[in-house]
Amino acid sequence: MRVNQAETLFAAGADPPAAGTVRVIDGQRRIHHEGYWVKMYPVPADTLRAKKDLIEALTRRLFNHTEHGLNIPGHRLGEARRAYDEETDPGRKRVKGAMYAGALFNRATTIFTRLVDLQSTGVEISPSNDLMRECGCCLQESLFFCRLVMHRSGEEGIDELWGEPFRAFCMPLEAFYASRYLKMAQAMRDIDLIADAMVRTFDTIMFPGIEPVVRWFARAARIKVETLRTDPEIFDVWAELVTAGERLASFTPVLSAPDDEHEHRLGSFGTQLICNGRDFIFHVSRARVSMPKSTREFVDRCATYAATGRITMVPIPLPA
Repeated sequence: MRVNQAETLFAAGADPPAAGTVRVIDGQRRIHHEGYWVKMYPVPADTLRAKKDLIEALTRRLFNHTEHGLNIPGHRLGEARRAYDEETDPGRKRVKGAMYAGALFNRATTIFTRLVDLQSTGVEISPSNDLMRECGCCLQESLFFCRLVMHRSGEEGIDELWGEPFRAFCMPLEAFYASRYLKMAQAMRDIDLIADAMVRTFDTIMFPGIEPVVRWFARAARIKVETLRTDPEIFDVWAELVTAGERLASFTPVLSAPDDEHEHRLGSFGTQLICNGRDFIFHVSRARVSMPKSTREFVDRCATYAATGRITMVPIPLPA
């Protein structure tokens, strides 16, 4: 059972706590998921104003992690749809569909923002309001088209980021925030899977002593996953993650025959793969959601390197 920085509260051999168990550890409320005790934060009052602030934050978060060029204003929704419908080239159609998803997302956010502004002036907004329904429809349609969108790394889309505003729109805030802790724990799990693959591969192939460096970086990344940007601890948390990543990226291979071209190539490939793993863990820790496809691919690349001394390049897929 992997754990994060919090102490486990069950004896060796005992059944782990049920998912969703909440306990106070060292004065901090934490919730148990996937073998991790995740730091909890107070839930704001469930008001339209709070939902507006949350959806605006989720919108910024989404475009911060997706490929460039998708932040199309909602008022250009018609143009974006026409551009997508009229395109025949598969590659260009994928990109235009992703841009249309961005326009849908922004349209929903704009509608919701305006509705909250109206409510603040005393106008009663019911769930059956036509604009509320249109907001929900835009979010739902953006979920369909988000399959065309890649993460900024180009390796994988993150559907979870597109679904979060719709859940925030439909669910009580307490339920929404509770669902986030499970996703954080799943991100922590991916970080440890990547770290485990790196240790298995490199601690015995030209990179002796790399395990504590990898583990330090993975631990810093898990702490980053559970720490909000508004938390006063974020300054120490982010600085620790960056310095741990720099230390990992600067780890050099030990060559038994420095003049051997094959050994140099093996060390170069290994260094490149270590930097790829470092970058991927950064992506997961910032997105704070699982990236299962990219995790599986990286583990496979480590296994290929261990078996053959070569690394495989990951193609950027174009969703159908």
